Amino acid sequence: MTVTDSSAGNGPAPAPEEVGAMYDRFGDLLAMVLGGSALHVGMFVPHGDRHRPTTLLGLADLAQDRQTEFLADVLADGLPPDARLLDIGCGTGGPAIHLARRTGGRVTGITVSREQLARCGERLSATTGLADRVDFAYGNVMRLGYPDDSFDAAWSIDCFPHLSDRPAGLREARRVLRPGGRLLMTEFTRRGTAAPAETEAFTQLWTSPPPTTFATLSGEIEESGFRVERMQNMTANVALCGELMHVLYKEQRDAIEQRFGKEATAHTDPLIEPFRTFCQHHVDYHLLLLSKPES
Repeated sequence: MTVTDSSAGNGPAPAPEEVGAMYDRFGDLLAMVLGGSALHVGMFVPHGDRHRPTTLLGLADLAQDRQTEFLADVLADGLPPDARLLDIGCGTGGPAIHLARRTGGRVTGITVSREQLARCGERLSATTGLADRVDFAYGNVMRLGYPDDSFDAAWSIDCFPHLSDRPAGLREARRVLRPGGRLLMTEFTRRGTAAPAETEAFTQLWTSPPPTTFATLSGEIEESGFRVERMQNMTANVALCGELMHVLYKEQRDAIEQRFGKEATAHTDPLIEPFRTFCQHHVDYHLLLLSKPES
């Protein structure tokens, strides 16, 4: 029997037996798409948060902002007043601007993308009160154009995975830091043995060499002369990022093809699934806080 609601515009309400029958039959299906911990809506956005995303892309933006804020808090601890800071691989400029606000320091952001550099300038122009404390330039961490001991600290968020010569990047970062200066970096490493197609998908979509093992990364850090102050495993984030990119690509595919052309989707279509699998099963993700010895 179905109970009806007398409110105008509402359809028939299910009877308790119908609700029970649905959960009897499809409860496990719901767990596959909603999560099986409790079968209710999760707190993707903490109550009272100033950001309230209602789309997966909005949730991805919120996650990136939270990561930026978290990393800025890590680097800011112990910085001198009016610190000079280097953002290696600054993207479109948002993290550099946040770092300047968070620390009160002067931030230089560098990128190898001319398009990103233009976006950085636009973002800075739209920001008030930071024109004298933030600047952006074209720059390659494997060959930095700054004198020795130029910066009090540096960070590099997801830039080192792109490098063809990570040891050179580490040596250059160490060179331009003052004694006692710190480098905060994030980096991928590989676990297990992936299928060649999975590794190829990751390297093509990320424009990177294949991730190395953690032992290789640790050896290169030691050889560069840095000391490790803090190491934190953030692998769950890259696994979820791969899942989200897979879903959003499927959702946005038509818009992507319209903007970037059929060649772009023809290239990406066969890569997105093995990329997702590689992120899920073979990529570890690390926060590393390194320091240059005082002497």
